[in-house]
Amino acid sequence: MWVFFRGFQNAWRKQALGLPPLPAGGPAGIIRRTAPHVFGYSPSVIPRPADWPSEVHVTGYWFCDPPPGWQPPDGLRAFLDSGAAPVYIGFGSMPDAEVRGTTQLVLEAIRIAGVRGILLRGWSGLGGDALPETVFAVDSIPHSWLFPRMAAVVHHGGAGTTAAGLRAGVPSIITPYAADQFVWAKRVSELQLGPKPVSYHSLTAQKLADAIRQAVDDGAMRDRAADFGRRIEAEPGVEKAVEIISGYLSGLTR
Repeated sequence: MWVFFRGFQNAWRKQALGLPPLPAGGPAGIIRRTAPHVFGYSPSVIPRPADWPSEVHVTGYWFCDPPPGWQPPDGLRAFLDSGAAPVYIGFGSMPDAEVRGTTQLVLEAIRIAGVRGILLRGWSGLGGDALPETVFAVDSIPHSWLFPRMAAVVHHGGAGTTAAGLRAGVPSIITPYAADQFVWAKRVSELQLGPKPVSYHSLTAQKLADAIRQAVDDGAMRDRAADFGRRIEAEPGVEKAVEIISGYLSGLTR
């Protein structure tokens, strides 16, 4: 990751902060072992290994909720109130050179599964212009507001989207695209909080429809997801991270 982002980060350090570039070894080359390493994911998803040193912390997720007074886009609330809870489908920042084909695949999966859908357009522009009455598209919306109102959520398995899906307490259908997304997809499936993942690159309308039907119809899975959501909600991830970092900085000033 450092090799890939080195140029961007060093340019930002120089232009925004007036700091010299980091050495070839990256941040790890200048951080001492005594500095805390703080991971913002849930130990309920991946337990903290017993052999990690004491300065490595797993705090729970760090969520960012909507600002006060935030309101959903025009028409969305009416769509939600007009029928059964829909299924969310969105692939976030994942690029897609064949977005028209992907849109048709998703719409066909929704039709086969017999559900209503919410599409997040994302960076690739999923959804296009002409959509059936059973589907509503949004450009950007807080997951913390939308996901609890869904019957299930379909996404690429990014760390933040996975966290939001788990917190919402509804089954997650993960279609991993790259990198750590496969890890989160595997853990969600192992915890029986969603169907077996299907790689984004091998996705078909029938595979997606089958996963949606399983997530919507499996009562035991839905109960597990709801219980797990309450557990995630109770984890004070931000507070723990602030406590750890503040304690370390206080020690440096003494």
